[in-house]
Amino acid sequence: MKSSRLIQVLLLLQSRGRMTADELAEELEVSPRTIYRDIESLGAAGIPVYADRGPAGGYQLIDGYRTRLTGLTTGEARSLFLAGLPGPAEELGLKEFAAAAQLKLLAALPTELRARAEQIRQRFHLDTPTWFRGDEPTEHLATIADASGSSAGSA
Repeated sequence: MKSSRLIQVLLLLQSRGRMTADELAEELEVSPRTIYRDIESLGAAGIPVYADRGPAGGYQLIDGYRTRLTGLTTGEARSLFLAGLPGPAEELGLKEFAAAAQLKLLAALPTELRARAEQIRQRFHLDTPTWFRGDEPTEHLATIADASGSSAGSA
């Protein structure tokens, strides 16, 4: 959906700073041409995004611009509880929600804390299944979650 992608582009630029169209396209799994159109749409909507041309160029927001579009959906909030358990999160269909929640959390952080949070995220891996036992299959986990009335959608 285009509106969701526009918000993702905005949050990526807010949390990571300057990014090229190719980087944004790869992150969002779309073509660079789609990113060009999205940047135009953001500009037309009054978002202060600008482009620097050349080899060190890219898109970025005007210094100091921040959006408050960081509200978490129900599925994203649930996925935070599984942050250290990527296998079950993926099996429950929450992998995309976890990625969106992480992006929103990074975008909500002040600039000075964002780099530290990203560094921690890149260096920390929690592998709990192997601490006390071998990995057990969880083939019925999604069925149990559905039976308990939990859904991955937004509130």
